[in-house]
Amino acid sequence: MAVIGIDPGTAATGFGFIEQKSDGQLKLINYGVIKTPSKDPPEKRLLTLFSQLKELLKQYRPETSAVEKLYFQRNVKTAMSVGQARGVILLALSESRIPVYEYNPMDVKQAVAGYGRADKHQIQEMVRTLLRLPDIPKPDDAADALAVAICHIHSRKIKRLHKENG
Repeated sequence: MAVIGIDPGTAATGFGFIEQKSDGQLKLINYGVIKTPSKDPPEKRLLTLFSQLKELLKQYRPETSAVEKLYFQRNVKTAMSVGQARGVILLALSESRIPVYEYNPMDVKQAVAGYGRADKHQIQEMVRTLLRLPDIPKPDDAADALAVAICHIHSRKIKRLHKENG
């Protein structure tokens, strides 16, 4: 199963494509960041995000997606722009007919590190370990997106086990 994990943002949206092989191992496909120029007006930045994400979806054809939910931020302006980016991301995924699953940051930390209050470095180190990478993925937005994708794969496995045993 191929999954795209997404860490939404207007300036930088992290993405990470991973696959779960038949033996259960996770395989990194690709990761990175979609950046939008800060000099561009908001509507142009959102269009850039939408267009580049659509190209990535077309190129890698994930079967499903995992998007980090917006958590409450003290900076309302930042929360609004991240919310707009999330809307564009959800639209691109829906238009591409890719099922969307959403996870809050605590769920991601719990699924990846086994502790809902793990710090950023602990999560990044677990992403590196689980994907058998020589180094922590950079930039942070991309590492976060990979963590969201890993969370989705682990969560689906747990839900499937509960269903089989329930």
